[in-house]
Amino acid sequence: MDAYLIDAVRTPGGRRGGGLAAEHPADLAGGVITALLDRTGVDPAAVDDVILGCVDTVGPQAGDIARTAWLVAGLPEEVPGVTVDRQCGSSQQALHFAAQAVASGTADLVVAGGVQNMSAIPISAAMLVGEQFGFRTPFSGSPGWAKRYGDQEISQFRSAELIASRWGLSREDMEAYALESHRRAIAAIDSGAFAAELVPVGDTAVDEGPRRDTSAERMAGLKPLTPGGRVTAATSSQICDGASAVLVASKAALTTHGLTPRARVHHLSARGADPVLMLTAPIPATEHALRRAGLSIGDIDLVEINEAFASVVLAWLADTGADPARVNVHGGAIALGHPLGATGTKLCATLLNALEQRGGRYGLQVMCEGGGQANVTIIERL
Repeated sequence: MDAYLIDAVRTPGGRRGGGLAAEHPADLAGGVITALLDRTGVDPAAVDDVILGCVDTVGPQAGDIARTAWLVAGLPEEVPGVTVDRQCGSSQQALHFAAQAVASGTADLVVAGGVQNMSAIPISAAMLVGEQFGFRTPFSGSPGWAKRYGDQEISQFRSAELIASRWGLSREDMEAYALESHRRAIAAIDSGAFAAELVPVGDTAVDEGPRRDTSAERMAGLKPLTPGGRVTAATSSQICDGASAVLVASKAALTTHGLTPRARVHHLSARGADPVLMLTAPIPATEHALRRAGLSIGDIDLVEINEAFASVVLAWLADTGADPARVNVHGGAIALGHPLGATGTKLCATLLNALEQRGGRYGLQVMCEGGGQANVTIIERL
């Protein structure tokens, strides 16, 4: 499709209470947007739209933060913005909407990205706000939901445990995977692999999540998140603050604005699966995407799959037959953090740079999402 990635940037991942915790989320997003425009040399007034992902849009993240972020960055008022919520895949969906807009001819330049300050606005804050109005969960009180799914627990933690059980994944399997995520992330930091995608925020210039002092022994000493379970904090994604952005251009815009694309969007799609099991949708979504793209998993040089939990990635690896050496080569969210609404385009920035560093052609990005959904993006390096 004629949708091109001109550049992609992200903030470092900030730990909960870390270097980005005091930043207003609109300023976090505004910072990466400004950096993106500066790096590409695009006239801000030429941008047709700004599409940002964000979850838990309450407090400083409410009121259409895509629009607010653009304005606090001092950019032209005539450029609009819209905020997207596809849960953890929100900014990946923002990228999809941007690519669809330029490919359709209804736009030429679109900024896609995402932002989340999880230190300021805790995960599930929007759901917790609903309790004061009598809604215990997003599903409680719905006869249609009760008829179809009953009153069973719907949570990512239960999902991670169900996946571990169904795929026969031991706690040791998941901890070994988590330890490798930290090892790869630390190696990437030390080698400067992230340098081209990072936009420092104040004194925070590197990812804060990777733990140099972690070990198999330390992980083994942690209590499971649920009594009798296998999943622990060590095998789960880290709470994280951050923002990310990608500039997407039409073919016509390349000539009009003198832009050199780094990659082309080869395929994009989203699929759904069991909302109770929740986090397994990347498996059928990957199969669907490869079939529609006319590719096999062997054609994919690098993969970025969000490490919501180690069990999610290990189940995906088992069913797709992907080579683990090509997957999350610079570590993942277990080490680097998962800033919810910002993670999609964060992973896109990492995938794009890793393809260039390793001379790969095709990169596949996939994300598990609340509601039993998954987005898949396949990019082709140019």
